[in-house]
Amino acid sequence: MKEQKEQTGSANRLKPLAHGAANRCFGCGEANRTGLRLRFLVDDEGTVICRVKIPARFEGPRGHVHGGVIATLLDEVMSKANRVRGVVAMTRRLEVDYLRPVPLRTPIEIIGRHLRADGRKHFCEAEIRLGKTAIATGNALFIAIPVRTPDETSSVGL
Repeated sequence: MKEQKEQTGSANRLKPLAHGAANRCFGCGEANRTGLRLRFLVDDEGTVICRVKIPARFEGPRGHVHGGVIATLLDEVMSKANRVRGVVAMTRRLEVDYLRPVPLRTPIEIIGRHLRADGRKHFCEAEIRLGKTAIATGNALFIAIPVRTPDETSSVGL
């Protein structure tokens, strides 16, 4: 990730990100009792932060978070970085670098940033930190989609 402040949010005020999580999303949905139920903060620069301890039910290698869940954590925080900008988008491409095992039941910080946009394409980056150490990083291409009401049934082309 690009050069970052010593402590995330230390120079910025963090505020809860209201994003309509009363849904069944595996990552952030309050209505999904078996999901991650992540909550996000946003700073004055639009950086999205999630501080969480991942429960043991998401174990992959003994004592560590499953790789697919790590990818989900990165994808979720980047998705919210789009939402901060008023963009609803779907992931088209996600790249993950697994730098070190992510421990279960240990405080981690997930950080996401929107980098740039080119029409409907939105580029984001993210990292998972254990203390000051990046233990997983990711970048993604998202494609903005029109917001649809629940009664609309047409498909969205990516």
